[in-house]
Amino acid sequence: MRCLGGPRVRFPIFNPAVDDCQGARDKRRMTDRLDTVFAALADPTRRAILAMLLEDDMAVTDVAEPFAMSLAAISKHLAVLSEASLISREKRGRVIWCKLEPEAMREATVWMRAFGQVDPLDLDAFERFLEQELSEED
Repeated sequence: MRCLGGPRVRFPIFNPAVDDCQGARDKRRMTDRLDTVFAALADPTRRAILAMLLEDDMAVTDVAEPFAMSLAAISKHLAVLSEASLISREKRGRVIWCKLEPEAMREATVWMRAFGQVDPLDLDAFERFLEQELSEED
């Protein structure tokens, strides 16, 4: 998010809950984290992987099984998801397991919910209201 106002006075453009005009809460700016999460979610294969991991933790080979692509390609998708903190990977013995990390979507969810704060305007209901109000004035 960009801030208006100059170096001394800053006004958030969008939502103070997610704008990072006052500086980042950690090393990466919130917008960078949001960009990483949304970029990871933009690919249908990665979304399918996340849906699979909703059920339970899975070994990398099990994640790769339903896809018509190489294990190396799946590993690249898993790396993107891991970089976005949407999954974690853990080596257990010789097997690498993937686990969904739903907490990583919290900031993205907060950001998206900000768009839903304004209810859509029902013009038909508004027109009926105005007709009723105007007819009562007569």
